[in-house]
Amino acid sequence: MGSVVAIVGRPNVGKSTIFNRFVGARKAIVDDESGVTRDRHYGQAEWLDNTFTVIDTGGYVPDSEDIFEKAIRSQVKIAMEEADVLLFVVDVTAEITPLDEAFAQILRRSKKPVLLVVNKVDNPARHDEIHIFYALGHDKLFPISGMTGSGTGDLLDEVVKHFSQKEIESDDGLPKIAVVGRPNVGKSSFINALLNIDRSIVTDIAGTTRDTIHTKYTAFDKKLLLIDTAGIRKKAKVHEDIEFYSVMRSIKAIENTDVCLVMLDATLGLHAQDLSLFSLAKKNNKGIVILVNKWDLVEKENKTHKTAETIIRQAIKPFDDIPIVFVSAVSKQRIYKAIEEALHVYTNMKKQISTSKLNDFILPIINSTPPPSKKGKYIRIKFATQLPTNSVSFAFFCNLPQYVPESYGRFLENSLREEFDFSGVPINIFFRQK
Repeated sequence: MGSVVAIVGRPNVGKSTIFNRFVGARKAIVDDESGVTRDRHYGQAEWLDNTFTVIDTGGYVPDSEDIFEKAIRSQVKIAMEEADVLLFVVDVTAEITPLDEAFAQILRRSKKPVLLVVNKVDNPARHDEIHIFYALGHDKLFPISGMTGSGTGDLLDEVVKHFSQKEIESDDGLPKIAVVGRPNVGKSSFINALLNIDRSIVTDIAGTTRDTIHTKYTAFDKKLLLIDTAGIRKKAKVHEDIEFYSVMRSIKAIENTDVCLVMLDATLGLHAQDLSLFSLAKKNNKGIVILVNKWDLVEKENKTHKTAETIIRQAIKPFDDIPIVFVSAVSKQRIYKAIEEALHVYTNMKKQISTSKLNDFILPIINSTPPPSKKGKYIRIKFATQLPTNSVSFAFFCNLPQYVPESYGRFLENSLREEFDFSGVPINIFFRQK
């Protein structure tokens, strides 16, 4: 669960093509409209019943030669720390370049599996040319063509062999609550305030990393697991490094949690990366509570709170049925309220609506407001049921599922939310042939 594969290598070796091949038709985890172009460099892939996150580090490395070496070092170092498997990509149509050698040298220090992928092997003649890459010190080469897909099956077979099957820590089935957010929004201060301790979890050395911390915590007579993803100081060398680092750390935390506390900084307002994390949690079908931290530092007027909430809800539409809590980790203002909301969302995620109760409620609504007809054909929805999945999902059985517009799915979702309280929980609506 939550395995991460990082694609590394110098520019123009075809990393993005391989990334697109792995991610396939699945969209990158975060929508492009969030305004962070970098976000399209991570997405989810599936192979042999394994779902994993793929990261194309190419989007994080500048193109100019002079700052290249330094930038590559930091990016690859982060990828080495955070990924479970590293794919080192080279180009069969080029000789081994000094940059390839620089990559190989850095990757040799990795304790993680590194697979040497020779890309652009599109024909038998090119297959004969791959042997020069043994000079980079790997026993096995994986010749592939990102463009046509040849060889990628063998590569993926090898990749999934390296995934750890064990879950992160034995959690005794406790609710897992992760605090995610951009660097410096106050994630660790928030957790320290809850635990009443001041543990120093980041050192002053720029770029110091550590494993995500899991802490057992009891609140409102309930035990839960708090997951803290902080671990880097703002004064690291390059802004992109921190962003790249926090993206990788957040992906793993979000995939391995039940409820995400997405933390914003009240003094900075809503950023594109905040929305990226929100989208990431939503696409992974996790419960969500938004925390606006450092609220004690904001100048208040009589409607400050309401205005801030309206701005956030507007930005996260259409999924805006989310608890928003204004907190201060420093003064401990409403920090317990945040945990209370997280537990409430966790309860909502586990909610099961019986088929009879669901249909008694929803069928009269469908009858009074049926889906619009299409091409002269009328859509008749006969019954609905909640699916036995980990995420909250409902199937509506009808005669012409392909004609039901997305807007009607949203109408049904909103009706269910109003009746059954699914606050903070993404809902999936499926239309199926009866």
